Amino acid sequence: MSVVGTIALIVLATLTYSTPLILTALGGTFSERSGVVNVGLEGIMVMGAFSAVVFNLEMADQFGAWTPWLAILVGGAVGLVFSLIHAVATITFRADHIISGTVVNLMAPALGVFLIKAWYGKGQTDNITYNLGYYSFPGLEKIPVLGPIFFKNTFLPAYLAILIAVFAWFVLFKTRFGLRLRSVGENPQAADTLGINVYKFRYAGVLISGLLGGLGGAVFAQSISGNFSVGTIVGQGFISMAAMIFGKWNPLGAMGAALFFGFAQSLSIIGAQLPIISSIPPILLQIAPYLMTIIVLVAFLGKASGPKANGRNYIKSK
Repeated sequence: MSVVGTIALIVLATLTYSTPLILTALGGTFSERSGVVNVGLEGIMVMGAFSAVVFNLEMADQFGAWTPWLAILVGGAVGLVFSLIHAVATITFRADHIISGTVVNLMAPALGVFLIKAWYGKGQTDNITYNLGYYSFPGLEKIPVLGPIFFKNTFLPAYLAILIAVFAWFVLFKTRFGLRLRSVGENPQAADTLGINVYKFRYAGVLISGLLGGLGGAVFAQSISGNFSVGTIVGQGFISMAAMIFGKWNPLGAMGAALFFGFAQSLSIIGAQLPIISSIPPILLQIAPYLMTIIVLVAFLGKASGPKANGRNYIKSK
């Protein structure tokens, strides 16, 4: 394999594995910027993956090649609805954020498998007919060197995720909505005295995290796993949280961290085709992303300063 071909393989694999992490990490950023810790991202991704695969299987004949793209939207919608459980528990009823998120994580896989067994009579679905596939950018793919690496037979949802990350940064740091969302995550009492509805903005943060987490799960299921089972989403939500922390609760930083973790995950798949790395035992490449997640959390969690009111329930003073 040529040098350009090798680099193109690495970039393609990195983009494919990074996209679900980017979307979910962005969701976590919105939630925690509003002051609500959402460890339920894993469960939200599970429901996004479940709903996307079921929609893909059931509606493939009607929508054809558009099916996986519509299924992504379905996954996002289901993730948004499922995140409402966490929002109601933590914001309205002031439950502990970690416990509520853990319940979501435990409930989602069990619910998904139960419904799959009820509908299909087995523990996992068949493989989907239409997946997200690869896309070449007309004109750009012919650019010397860069074209074959970034624009030929590449993963289109990755570029959409990058655009969403840039838009998320703009929303958080350059708009009135973003300023108010960040204010309720830093000092909800002060925000309340200025007439900002703390509960409304916290609900908005959690629901946005559900939407983006559902999109991430849908992309993962339709590009990497190809079906749904109890093991479809294993640790992806937690890696996304690590990316969010590594990126210091900044959408662009979270995107960069997600690309790094996506690269680490892709090595277990393409490592056998790469020089030097091919000599590393496959089991070490498979555990590398999770080991890196632990290292990042240990190394950066104490240094990274998140929103000051993150994880604290707010009670409106009378």
